[in-house]
Amino acid sequence: MQIFTVFFSLFAFTANLFMKMSVHADTECPLVTMSTSSDRRQNNTMANNRIRVMQYNVQWLFIDYYNAMSCPGEGCDWINQSEAEIHMSFVAQRIKSINPDIINFCEVEGCDELRLLSDQLDGTYAPYLKKGTDTATGQNAGMLTRIDPLVSLYRTESRVTYPLEDSRCGYIGVTSTTGVSKHYITEFAFYGLPVAFISAHLVAIPTEPSRCSQREGQAAVLQEVIVGYLDRNYEVIMIGDFNDYDGDVLDMNGNNPSSRVLDILKGGSGEHAGLYQMTNIAADIAQKERYSDWWDSDDNCATSSQNDYSMIDHILVTEGIKKHVVNAFIYHEYGEYCGKYDSDHYPVVMDLVF
Repeated sequence: MQIFTVFFSLFAFTANLFMKMSVHADTECPLVTMSTSSDRRQNNTMANNRIRVMQYNVQWLFIDYYNAMSCPGEGCDWINQSEAEIHMSFVAQRIKSINPDIINFCEVEGCDELRLLSDQLDGTYAPYLKKGTDTATGQNAGMLTRIDPLVSLYRTESRVTYPLEDSRCGYIGVTSTTGVSKHYITEFAFYGLPVAFISAHLVAIPTEPSRCSQREGQAAVLQEVIVGYLDRNYEVIMIGDFNDYDGDVLDMNGNNPSSRVLDILKGGSGEHAGLYQMTNIAADIAQKERYSDWWDSDDNCATSSQNDYSMIDHILVTEGIKKHVVNAFIYHEYGEYCGKYDSDHYPVVMDLVF
């Protein structure tokens, strides 16, 4: 009896330790199975032919401690787990207000965070995330969705050499190679229409020459993915935080890119220039409303300036998607300032009707 008691106690201790380790693990959840694939949209009928898609950089959505960045902690915006949890509750409230069907996230740590966020919502969202290779920040791109994708999330590990030919970034350093560290690829069928859904969070700092040049290389990698799907007669949604401006669809401050990133992704430049064309849904948003990011430009937290805003989050679509877009907007229903718990980005939203 004593042996059984000792064994049971040891088993219980081990199970409890395993559970704690599981809760505090940076996980991925890319798999789609036939048993889990479903459509959980509210009032889901054939007459309910609307799909709302949202892009949201949620600013360090980390609950598990990530040692390399000391986050939550001194290395990121939330100095402890309590603040990180408050931040998550703010994100949840914004999602409830917007009520999207598919949410693409940037700056999320892992599936633990997506599950915790889902628990604060209405029970209709499933988490999906394919872990990337940005070990410096630990950030990933992932999704919560009411419509399960058809294929498990995957990545391309292709790399290109940069600077690209005809780059205008002004980078004069050594030649290097790049892949896309934070991205995922999956597929949907929207009312019989095959759709490739490509998410990416590209390297930051829009005008810094070396980052600009690397970002063009990342766009070239993604262009190959886009063309591969177009060759298979898919429509494409290219979504994410591209950390760059669109020279054709200027933001509220008229920021012009020094790179060709958006032009490459839309098919106007790069190896496959002229073979396809994608549209930025922000073209249907008034220019004064085209801002998705806030940055304290003078770095003193004492002033608020229009110059602190830009549009670097984008949703690009092919013609077969564009004709179904009935509404596009950037959600600006919270203020940006030092010390806030909302994200430093605003959600970009697209409504589709089929």
